Amino acid sequence: MNWGIAAKPNIPAYFPREKENRKVREFKRREEEILETALELFRVHGEDKVTVEMIADNVGIGKGTIYKHFKSKSDIYIYLLINYELQLASLLATKDFSDPESLWRSYFEYRMNDPEQALLFDRLEDRLIKGEEYDKEIADVHQIRNENMQVLTTLVEKRIDSGKLEQVPAYFHLSASWALVHGALALHDSGFFKEFIQDREAFFEFLMQIGMRMGNRGQSRHTDLSKKVSHDPNTADQD
Repeated sequence: MNWGIAAKPNIPAYFPREKENRKVREFKRREEEILETALELFRVHGEDKVTVEMIADNVGIGKGTIYKHFKSKSDIYIYLLINYELQLASLLATKDFSDPESLWRSYFEYRMNDPEQALLFDRLEDRLIKGEEYDKEIADVHQIRNENMQVLTTLVEKRIDSGKLEQVPAYFHLSASWALVHGALALHDSGFFKEFIQDREAFFEFLMQIGMRMGNRGQSRHTDLSKKVSHDPNTADQD
């Protein structure tokens, strides 16, 4: 045996690919770390006061490394917006449609449990839309949101068919829920109401309960109108 020269290791053919995969995984892990750090800094300091250098310092990397992942701070905004909508999509995908109340509550909790984050994303989306530079990316965000809305539309239609909700277009119910959430967020961001609402946690729970009952059968004139139409002999035989 030749002890003076180390035997050349038998490297499998797939080794370079494995090495490359590790690099890809490390790249993605660093990207997630950048996004998580940026989100926390935006929440605490506001997006206008946070610089790319601040994000890099908090991650513990050089500023140039940030630009290997994102072209600019606006790029980070886009990724955060897309992730937000994808997280909701993931939540909706794991819920059981046989328990619509639980699914509906999960939606409200997702939108209202972290008002600062929801307000931040509203500001970022508005900023990017006004800039017009990210029209395609904003369209991608809206596409994911539309898909989420289609899932919720299916849920609403099932509840309408079961007689639990008013017989109006599903988008009435969804838009009313959206309005309630954004109204709640506006209250959360209001200097006056921050002082006026003494128990904010209990208030948001109260609002969430209202959201879950909102649009229930019998709450508006649509119920009486639909009953009148269904029992009116003059309309029963009309095509």
